[in-house]
Amino acid sequence: LGQSALQFLRVTKQYLPHVARLCLISTFLEDGIRMWFQWSEQRDYIDGTWNCGYFLASIFVFINLFGQLSGCILVLSRNFVQYACFGLFGIIALQTIAYSILWDLKFLMRNLALGGGLLLLLAESRSEGKSMFAGVPTMRESSPKQYMQLGGRVLLVLMFMTLLHFDMNFFYILQNIVGTALIILVAIGFKTKLAALTLVIWLFGINIYFNAFWTIPAYKPMHDFLKYDFFQTMSVIGGLLLVVALGPGGVSMDEKKKEW
Repeated sequence: LGQSALQFLRVTKQYLPHVARLCLISTFLEDGIRMWFQWSEQRDYIDGTWNCGYFLASIFVFINLFGQLSGCILVLSRNFVQYACFGLFGIIALQTIAYSILWDLKFLMRNLALGGGLLLLLAESRSEGKSMFAGVPTMRESSPKQYMQLGGRVLLVLMFMTLLHFDMNFFYILQNIVGTALIILVAIGFKTKLAALTLVIWLFGINIYFNAFWTIPAYKPMHDFLKYDFFQTMSVIGGLLLVVALGPGGVSMDEKKKEW
């Protein structure tokens, strides 16, 4: 398995970061487009929840729409990626408060996992910035990047905590054991690329099976719930693909092993 995974990484090395970025921003893209098509519903919901009036509720929807779509365009076009990441961090924080996600543990953990993916994207954009000054010593500046990668890996892991089922069913017990082992490997950065690639395949399978929103008519509320879950999961897959493409960074067992 290890050899075939390494072969896969060699073949896909130049495409993987692009696919990772596209997956990572997919939830923001979908949500931004949803704001456009459901403008009045979103505005009425915010107004009804916070009693803030149509004007402020409309500004909230506009910030979500413009912030998410412009952030996605910047990330995909590789322009001002750091500013785009900070903007998208702001959107996550805004939505966490506005939609009362703070009190829903599952949604909070998923939003934190999304933040983890953005941290990895930020770390990647920093390394691209450095490569322009090849040969210039950058020891001092590399450490924030390493800690961003560590933080990103640890936050991504929270997504999987929401998938663990506390059930005595054999399949769920097996899934919990294997999933937890892979999660720990990614978090501590041991055999990171292989563990992250395995998690990508596992998560993709779960996503297609459980969040098949296309099988439910668009007028049913469940369609929107599953669609939201589907694209959030795709974004976490994007974050994991960045781990696969770039490795775990300096603060990891894999990196320490090289020193030994």
